[in-house]
Amino acid sequence: MTEDIKKWQKRMQKLKTDIMKNEVEILLVEDNPSDAELALRALKKNNLANNVTRVCDGEEALDFIFARGPFKERKRENGPKVILLDLKLPKIDGLEVLRIIKADPVTKIIPVVILTSSTEEKDIIEGYRLGVNSYIVKPVDFDQFTNSVRDIGLYWLLLNEQPDIKSLLK
Repeated sequence: MTEDIKKWQKRMQKLKTDIMKNEVEILLVEDNPSDAELALRALKKNNLANNVTRVCDGEEALDFIFARGPFKERKRENGPKVILLDLKLPKIDGLEVLRIIKADPVTKIIPVVILTSSTEEKDIIEGYRLGVNSYIVKPVDFDQFTNSVRDIGLYWLLLNEQPDIKSLLK
């Protein structure tokens, strides 16, 4: 078995264990390891990273959200409370992930924040047309990026009131 496959299997096992134990508050969908690390650091620094799950592509995000494939044992009602979604993703791009999330009667209530480097007007328009809750361009500056992620977490996890997804699954 190649080293990459072993790493992937180990990562999936850890994710499954963590997911089965806790509600996921933040689903971070980010393929760039540096951006993911920065976001996780910013969340941890502000005590918002207790229940964060990171996935690396659009297909993995949908598998997680809909509790299928490697996440089939996860209880759908255990979150996420907010999704931080990059647009430029492998396998299935972020706008298609958004389209699928917002087309489902249960998952459409989950707040989705696009956190991307794209400043393309067409991406912004399409994101809002599909039902994104917020569109944030990743700042290049580390401190600005950290502050942006902190503010996203504080707003969506602490200030925002949203319905309990469990009631929709009954």
